[in-house]
Amino acid sequence: MKRHLILAALIATGAAMYLPLPAMAQQVGVNIVIGNPPPPPRYEMVPAPRRGYVWAPGYWNWNGRRHVWVQGHWEHSRRGQVYMQPEWRHDREGWRLNRGGWRNERHHGHDHGRHHGPRG
Repeated sequence: MKRHLILAALIATGAAMYLPLPAMAQQVGVNIVIGNPPPPPRYEMVPAPRRGYVWAPGYWNWNGRRHVWVQGHWEHSRRGQVYMQPEWRHDREGWRLNRGGWRNERHHGHDHGRHHGPRG
């Protein structure tokens, strides 16, 4: 499992070096696959909507050894893009973290239950 994580990180880092800056800014993020599930989500008080911002809810991240909570925060709205929150999904390889991020609205398609936050 450790080799799988290290190899995935090296591939992602190497590939990122060859992407032009605009492509990197629009990519959604790198997936991580581990064997153990994340803890239940923590309750966070969602603040009142703010004009020009989208609330990015907190999530469990993986630091290479254990799950660590990343608190929710405000993201500046981006015209023509939607925010995809990070999410864990279980598949035959294990637990997969999609780190989320910004995606072009026109490429968004069906969201399969993902949260986009309030539109500012």
